[in-house]
Amino acid sequence: MFNKQTTDKQLTFFFSFEDTLDRSHPLFILATKIQWNIFEDSFGKLYDSNLGRPCKPIRLMVGLLILKHLRNLSDESVVEQWSENIYYQFFCGKEQFVPTVPCEASELTHFRKRIGQQGTELILKESIRINGKDAEESEVVVDTTVQEKNITYPTDSKLHRKIITKCKKIAQTQGLALRQSYTRTLKKLSVDQRFRNHPRNHKKARKADKKVKTIAGRLLRELDRKLPADHWSRNDLALYQKVVDQKKSDANKIYSLHEPEVQCIAKGKEHKKYEFGNKVSITSTKNTGVIVGAMSFRNPYDGHTLDSVLNQCESLTGVRATAAICDRGFKGCKQVGTTIIQIPDTCDRKKQSKYRKRKLRKDFRRRAAIEPVIGHLKSDHRLGRNFLKGIVGDEVNVLLASAAFNFKRMLNKWKHLSNIFVRNLIDNIQRLFFDYRSKVA
Repeated sequence: MFNKQTTDKQLTFFFSFEDTLDRSHPLFILATKIQWNIFEDSFGKLYDSNLGRPCKPIRLMVGLLILKHLRNLSDESVVEQWSENIYYQFFCGKEQFVPTVPCEASELTHFRKRIGQQGTELILKESIRINGKDAEESEVVVDTTVQEKNITYPTDSKLHRKIITKCKKIAQTQGLALRQSYTRTLKKLSVDQRFRNHPRNHKKARKADKKVKTIAGRLLRELDRKLPADHWSRNDLALYQKVVDQKKSDANKIYSLHEPEVQCIAKGKEHKKYEFGNKVSITSTKNTGVIVGAMSFRNPYDGHTLDSVLNQCESLTGVRATAAICDRGFKGCKQVGTTIIQIPDTCDRKKQSKYRKRKLRKDFRRRAAIEPVIGHLKSDHRLGRNFLKGIVGDEVNVLLASAAFNFKRMLNKWKHLSNIFVRNLIDNIQRLFFDYRSKVA
């Protein structure tokens, strides 16, 4: 249900809340540039005007999501810092300073689920519009990376022990008596599993791993016999059974019990051969580096993602890209309504003219510019490790991170222009002062 809005702009008889702020502050400028009514019109349809508890203002929730990824904060941290930062409150639409937290941190989770992928795409579209002509280039650069999920490094022994713990918890919740708890047995087996890389302990550790797997299978079969056929935990037990039955060479393996959709992706990195998460495609403009497209996939071949990515760019910017510059990971895609420029093989390079080689070399140097963009997304805007749950969480996180990157680009630009203006103003004042002193002397 919508909450009735009250306005109280004037803090004192002379000053309003807006008058106390620095108008050249980048967050102040960004708050005035964003068209907040777009979000209110789109997301307002997701609420019922008559049913339920009055909701938080839509501008407040959207502003908190933007600040979270803009400042690389958790849900708890952004809510806490909002109550301390006057610019955060003005950015989110407050008309007077509020010393309390705006909402519970869990409300951001519910709001993300409510708006979903389409809502976060709307935030990315607005961030592209804020960048103006810089986002209107006809040539784009496309590359893929891995968005790691917040899971531990998976091993069979870890998964089997988690299954044993969860089976015990289900039995305790339902009041079922197990034939054996295996507490002392598992403690002895954990000792045998230590130092497995030592030649003398390798055989003993493998034997202990097999025993732990056997215990997990016993508990699953016992719960399967004792629980009713329509019990709520049947789906969980089916997932646990699949983990116990899977082998090393199986496809579509499960690497995490709370995130079963996680994929094992090998990118050929020396320091990290395998990454566990999902694949992400990032599209930026060729010269300015504005992100005009971001999509989440499971683990397809890079070339198969190109058509969807270019269609998304067209829907966000309104212009179909005339050329997409890719690396050799997209080998095999020649044209999908857009010219695809790729790094040619050695045999193809011999057949090309000097002009063509020079032009391709220039394009591929620009293609490398997307790598630091991905690096900033991972280190500064929460793409390095995804804490949001499920497939929807994968899609929402990459879109919000890309939108935050575009907003941060404009914040840095306005900050630089402000510094230049202040520097020129000081120089002019000093020049006038020295001129005046020389005339007086």
